Amino acid sequence: MALVLHAGRTNKNALKVLLVAEYCEVDIELVKNFQMGVSNKTPEFLKMNPLGKVPVLETPDGPIFESNAIARYVARLNADNPIYGTSLIEYAHIEQWIDFATTEIDPNICQWFYPRAGYSLYNPQAEEDAIKLLKRALGALNTHLETNTYLVGHGITLADIIMICNLYLGFIRLMTKSFTSEFPHVERYFWTMVNQPNFCKVMGNVEQTESVHPLQSQISTQSKLKEPLKEPKKEAKKQSINSMIEDSEPFNGEALLDVKCFK
Repeated sequence: MALVLHAGRTNKNALKVLLVAEYCEVDIELVKNFQMGVSNKTPEFLKMNPLGKVPVLETPDGPIFESNAIARYVARLNADNPIYGTSLIEYAHIEQWIDFATTEIDPNICQWFYPRAGYSLYNPQAEEDAIKLLKRALGALNTHLETNTYLVGHGITLADIIMICNLYLGFIRLMTKSFTSEFPHVERYFWTMVNQPNFCKVMGNVEQTESVHPLQSQISTQSKLKEPLKEPKKEAKKQSINSMIEDSEPFNGEALLDVKCFK
């Protein structure tokens, strides 16, 4: 059977797998019409991952869940590709930066984003702490990238793919130019990576957010303010006893931001 990935195409963790597949020339079929909150709650999906989390990769030998494990599996399918390093020390450094991206970058971006998007309870102090820890991690990453184009060696590895996918949510939802300008080498690194042909093919055009994603409560308030309004009734000119009093046409409110879950 073909390798089948269960996830939405915009899921940042699915992007890891699809990018590795591009670099390793591995064919992966993205399941059609995947709907978060529906497709991952079916009995068939829960047999593959009892927690209902995405992505899940179906393989001839059985399903695999957890995005980093899936990415590692796909990377090893093509032994001739140096994406996983060419020596034991390179392999160790790749694993080092995968852990760094997973424990220092990703959780702090998620702790910042998910409460604002309404997926968990918003706590201002928790957000402040997450931003502080994220800046600490970005500072360390910035120092490393001051003298390195890539995380390991002289080419793109699995570490770069996972790092960029974990930074992706921050760049498109939270980290404005004024925020990331404190980390110029991280900026250079991110835009260099996402403009590589394989990244463009999988991720499309990536644009940095111009503002921090608003709180869900702010979105709700804006929505109420933009509900169609009616002008006060005005008395029409008295031309006859059948003169009519009409309401003006309501204006059209702007579409609210389409918030997508990247879990």
